[in-house]
Amino acid sequence: MEKDNGLDLEFILQSCGIGTDADEEVLIDNLINLSDNYTDEELIQIYNYLMGSLYNPKVLMQLIRLSDKYRDPSSLDVLCNLLLKRINLENTPYDFDDLINVRVMCAKAIANIKDTSVVGTLLYCLNNKDENYKVRLACADALGKIGDKYATAPLIDLIQDEEEKSVYLKESAVSALGFLGDERAVDPLVSILEAKQGFLDKFSFLKERVIEALGKLNVTNNRVIKAFKNSLLDVSPMIRINAIEAIMNSGEEDAAETIRPCLHDDNDEVKKNALIALYNLEGRDILEEVIAIPSYSEFLKNEAIALLNEYESDDIE
Repeated sequence: MEKDNGLDLEFILQSCGIGTDADEEVLIDNLINLSDNYTDEELIQIYNYLMGSLYNPKVLMQLIRLSDKYRDPSSLDVLCNLLLKRINLENTPYDFDDLINVRVMCAKAIANIKDTSVVGTLLYCLNNKDENYKVRLACADALGKIGDKYATAPLIDLIQDEEEKSVYLKESAVSALGFLGDERAVDPLVSILEAKQGFLDKFSFLKERVIEALGKLNVTNNRVIKAFKNSLLDVSPMIRINAIEAIMNSGEEDAAETIRPCLHDDNDEVKKNALIALYNLEGRDILEEVIAIPSYSEFLKNEAIALLNEYESDDIE
């Protein structure tokens, strides 16, 4: 039997009922109960061994959850092996979605360990267009969380790839670029904002992620600010809302003046977010102005009163 630092790992595998006809729920309960008899260090060894020995996806998903509590670098090899494991659908008795979810969970667990040595593995899966899109999405998210700027160029290539069919994947890549904080991403991201328009076109959500990413990058050159200002005119209310927040946080001297026309937007949520932004920039005066001047909508007046009640101590006249 295989032993590791005094642990009889094969015996532990058998004692959990793995390899028998035991019900999945029983197997999972047995795995959870291992924590009653072993130290954290021993549990990490056991989980790593079992993850490399099992095939049942539901049991594997539970093991990955248990392992993720410790986020130990020693788990990276087995997690990467599971992530890279392509599925032969003709030879597996297991549900396809479960098998994919195992690999997605591996990418998330890898990201939580935050070790830059796995960036190449994640990029391999991300760049493989024959790979399942859920796995690619998870790898893009993981690259952003790990934060290695080595991933910047491949992520830029992905968002610029006109042959890439998944807009969702581009959204994840954009978000990852925001987390990476690499200014090389600024021009490619701004180019997306300057491109397609339209509330109903499939790029609306992508542009929302771009504005968020540019906000995280905290770059306020003229081209970025101009793109934010133009986004205030976008037909998508969510893009307008994101642009308001980005301008509010930009540090620009004319931020308040730029946002002010949005108080008369035709969408109530845009008006509300513009009011909140101006309150953050100017304080109580904007609330009193909105309440006093007839040209502002009743909706906005009620929002101003609510903000005064919530954040200001003085009584409203």
